[in-house]
Amino acid sequence: EHTSPSNMRDQWGMWYDWAIRSRLEPMKAAARMVKNHLGGIIHAATERITNASAEGLNSVIQKLKYVARGFRNRDRFRAAIYFHLGGLDLYPAGITR
Repeated sequence: EHTSPSNMRDQWGMWYDWAIRSRLEPMKAAARMVKNHLGGIIHAATERITNASAEGLNSVIQKLKYVARGFRNRDRFRAAIYFHLGGLDLYPAGITR
């Protein structure tokens, strides 16, 4: 709901104080972990930038590797990635779809 990074930090600070004072060790561990990554979390919340497209490409590459049950060498693996993810138009020029 918050758009201002300083407002986000203030709200998070109130939750952090509560979590650290609690007697719940898993909650304290989670609070410390969030504290270590707070800058990135606030940046992601304000900029709305994710690595979803990179993760999608990675999942396709992993599927290629799995389906092939391995490649003889890196060059063949690289060629398969370019073939499947290169965005080539494989239809001849005279054929309409």
